[in-house]
Amino acid sequence: MNEKKTSVAKKDAKENLHRETRHVVIYGYTKQELAKVIKHFETQLPEYVKITVDSSNLVTKITITGVDSGLELLRFQMNRLHQNLNDIFSEEVVSREDKTIYQVLGELLTERELTVACAESCTGGNLAHRITQIPGSSAYFLGSVVSYSNDVKADVLKVPRREIACNGAVSQSVVMAMAKGVAKLMRSDCAIATSGIAGPQGGTRLKPVGTVWIAVKCREQVVSECIRFDGDRNTVIESATNHGIVMLINMLRNSYVMQEDISDD
Repeated sequence: MNEKKTSVAKKDAKENLHRETRHVVIYGYTKQELAKVIKHFETQLPEYVKITVDSSNLVTKITITGVDSGLELLRFQMNRLHQNLNDIFSEEVVSREDKTIYQVLGELLTERELTVACAESCTGGNLAHRITQIPGSSAYFLGSVVSYSNDVKADVLKVPRREIACNGAVSQSVVMAMAKGVAKLMRSDCAIATSGIAGPQGGTRLKPVGTVWIAVKCREQVVSECIRFDGDRNTVIESATNHGIVMLINMLRNSYVMQEDISDD
């Protein structure tokens, strides 16, 4: 009988526990960089709070889960810890909820009643694939041109052939012309364009494997960045896709920070 009472008491205690979960999605950290930044935060967590970190291609979801009997105090502590995480990664936070970067982009475009199209070279349609994985994306996604060849860049997207000849397909002038060209072709408000060297072949001393130019357009504003991603072919493609998505998210939020001018030379 005593054993039965003890079992019931344990069950009641377990059922009285409350669980609270908070999420932060950030962009731009490698796993090694993240481990250093978050180390102090982890050491300050109370015993009843656990942390998990899921990172892939510079996109990281940090989840903290608290389990305790006092609901109000638990919520207070979880909100405080959640805010601490947001303060640590203030400029890198993409979402404070359990959402993908593609969901975040879709919500922003929907809220602003804007449309987007893509001009893809090295990403080979991956931008379109990721964007259209989100239910309801037909409301804002118009289409993509996979302009893998220079002829398609010139004939379909109207990239000046002289720019390709002088600067190469992997260049600032070409990728910006791609973004403008696909926006005009699709009549979209926004555009994302990529041109790079995914590898494993094709790199040079000036433009090694992993070099990707990315341009993002929103209405009349066009910005571009040159990034050198580490990893194999698939990693470069996914990383370039993520970077283009986050660039447009930041532009839509008016939080885009222009990089210093990068020369193709």
